Amino acid sequence: MAITLLNPEGLPKIDVYRQVSVATGSRLVFVAGQVAWDAEGVTVGEGDLAAQVERAYLNVGTALAAAGGSFEDVAKLTAYVVDWTPDKMPLVLEGIARAAAELGVTPMAPASLIGVAALDVPEHLVEVEAIAVLD
Repeated sequence: MAITLLNPEGLPKIDVYRQVSVATGSRLVFVAGQVAWDAEGVTVGEGDLAAQVERAYLNVGTALAAAGGSFEDVAKLTAYVVDWTPDKMPLVLEGIARAAAELGVTPMAPASLIGVAALDVPEHLVEVEAIAVLD
């Protein structure tokens, strides 16, 4: 593996991600922000944040696989959520858990969740981008 995940002493231990990733690989993979589109460009889970998070993470997984990687190679994740409020966190975590179960991995890379006013189209509620490092 090209990625080692750490939770250093002196920083809080967060259950859903690690604070630091150390990359030792030689190939960088930048995954464009993925939304809740299926392969035909149809929005999945309109109005359902958990379903859209799940689909966005599955799309990131598909993109990583095309580059020869997986979530185990991710050094950094960023999620953009429309009209973010902390009460939406259980839906985000539900969507991640469902995608993780389907992919057979647990995305634990350092992550940022950023609230935004809008995304590319009104029906999209979340967008997820990734940076991975491969050997």
